[in-house]
Amino acid sequence: MLRVLLPLFALLLPSGALAQAYQCKVPPSVSVPKVLKGGPTRRVPVTGYTLALSWSPEFCKGREAQLSHRMQCSGRSGYFGFVVHGLWPDGRGNNWPQWCANPRSVTPQIARRNLCMIPSVPLIAHEWAKHGACMAKKPETYFKVTRILFNSLRFGDFDALSRKTDLTAGEIRDLFVATNEGWRADAVGVKLNSRGWLQELRLCYDKRFRPAKCDAQRFGAKDETRVKIWRGL
Repeated sequence: MLRVLLPLFALLLPSGALAQAYQCKVPPSVSVPKVLKGGPTRRVPVTGYTLALSWSPEFCKGREAQLSHRMQCSGRSGYFGFVVHGLWPDGRGNNWPQWCANPRSVTPQIARRNLCMIPSVPLIAHEWAKHGACMAKKPETYFKVTRILFNSLRFGDFDALSRKTDLTAGEIRDLFVATNEGWRADAVGVKLNSRGWLQELRLCYDKRFRPAKCDAQRFGAKDETRVKIWRGL
């Protein structure tokens, strides 16, 4: 399925998609850690997909000096807006594919190619092992699909949005829909942390990677919910 859809994705890419990594610097070499299986293997039918996008300024708050998050949060390798947390296959209810056996693993070359999109080598390795191996035969294919989806998106002016008084989750959805043709508000999940700050967007797709209505869990905050957006200042 993924191999069939790749040429279609390429045709759908808009020109001038807004970059979310400013002056991203990829290290000349990286070491990919071994991923320990963190749960049971589940091979169940895929009903759709979720592209989880982390708002980097919020994630990095308090992590700026942590060695494990140096690339994303120190500022030495660039500054990031939305970054990919993961592309996840979905199943029915609370039963989704995960930890599918696959002999292939992420190589340093694959990790370096995707570091401006997912600025963490351990996370790249983890996302392939837990989610990608249930979607594709090779990690190169999984991350290629992820890049195509991510690069097809526009995000609008979140700096200006963050300065808005009494900002709501519905206004975040409205901005995303206004800047991404073909998207609809019920396909845009907004995840907040416990303090009401924007943590992630969770974009919902059907099996052909077209925007689809999110279930309640992925939809997250209701439209009228007040939101704050940290700008990293």
